Amino acid sequence: MNQRDGAGVTPLIWAARYGHGEVARLLLQKTHIQPDHQDTNHGRTALSWAAENGHEGVVRLFLGPQFVSPGSMGRWGKAPQVAGLLFGRRYVNPDSPGIHGRTPLSWAAGGGREGVLKLLLGRKDVNPDSSSESGQTPLSWAARNEREGIVKLLLGRKDINLNASSKSGQTPLSWAAGCGHEGVVKLLLGWGDAHANAPDALYGRTPLSWAPGNGHEGIVRLLLGREDASPDIPGTRYGRMPLSWAARNGHEGVVKLLLERKDVNPNSSSKSGQTPLSWAAGNGHEGIVKLLLGREDVNPDIPDTEYGQTPLLWAARSGREGVVKLLLERKGVNPNSSSKSGQTPLSWAAGNGHEGIVKLLLGREDANPDIPDTEYGQTPLSWAARSGREGVVKLLLERKDVNPNSSGKSGQAPLTLAAANKHGRVEELLQALPS
Repeated sequence: MNQRDGAGVTPLIWAARYGHGEVARLLLQKTHIQPDHQDTNHGRTALSWAAENGHEGVVRLFLGPQFVSPGSMGRWGKAPQVAGLLFGRRYVNPDSPGIHGRTPLSWAAGGGREGVLKLLLGRKDVNPDSSSESGQTPLSWAARNEREGIVKLLLGRKDINLNASSKSGQTPLSWAAGCGHEGVVKLLLGWGDAHANAPDALYGRTPLSWAPGNGHEGIVRLLLGREDASPDIPGTRYGRMPLSWAARNGHEGVVKLLLERKDVNPNSSSKSGQTPLSWAAGNGHEGIVKLLLGREDVNPDIPDTEYGQTPLLWAARSGREGVVKLLLERKGVNPNSSSKSGQTPLSWAAGNGHEGIVKLLLGREDANPDIPDTEYGQTPLSWAARSGREGVVKLLLERKDVNPNSSGKSGQAPLTLAAANKHGRVEELLQALPS
């Protein structure tokens, strides 16, 4: 009866794991049964599985003096204690950590087991602020998993560190804000001493950075209502402000909230030099682009420092036709701006086959359709011919100020590039030109 099956599990473990109390009781009546056998794959006992799955009746069966010591641990670090049921046994440590450092209180908090938590918190030998290998406390697990009832219970303790940070540097408030748990954020902020500007260790992002980036408007409002919350702190890894995160990810409502603040810089740049407008333009968030362009203090033509691309370049390159329209309507936007490689918006649009954008740019009197880039010396026509963009080639050939024979640094003309890349239709268009 102690023999393991093909899955490495004994009959008693199966019964305990799935809460079959009567089967477990019958098996435990057998004197030769070994109730502390571990399964092969996980190294866990029947009691460990019963405890994790909340089968209290089954757990009670294992607590007689003739049965196993509940000190046995599974390889995955979950102690088989079940609150209250094991108390009164002198050899039981209700605060023993598993392999990953999580105590029974930690598992109860993360799983939302309020009754279990109350029992554990009533013990003097249980540390309510213990941390796991990842550095997360019971409060952190509860906040992360949106266990509001657990959070209330823990916050009612004087020995809880509200701002304890994990190894990644995230506090309970940071976890709740990033995950969108508005109710938990309210509870944490209601205790008054929660650090609203605490940055995490991996990215240097504050709760007011995580919430905007993930589009949690309600939480952003709550945090902005705090006098000590700064809405313009950049993260350390990417250097993006909360506004940049919101603009990049398309969270229009959050962008509105942040732009209402006088202490938010609408032209702030990340480590790559991209502004909120640049992020929104490149990702095609038209509503956000409109909001930003509606600000007189927004510079619509700032190039990033990494590639030297303006918002118009990012939009043209990515095929964001609606955004290109908006940008071209704004004064101060240079339709001939060039990146570090010397490519213009028309060059990028032509090479990537964005015909609508090519038409918009060619409709501008101040747009030069024949500027070669500085890296390869190729004009927009060359890029279109090389990539086989037949529709774009037709549009460019209709212009008198486009040289169909321009050659790049390699000395190859558009016709040569089309032929080399086997773009037959483009080749025919270029060959049909009068010599």
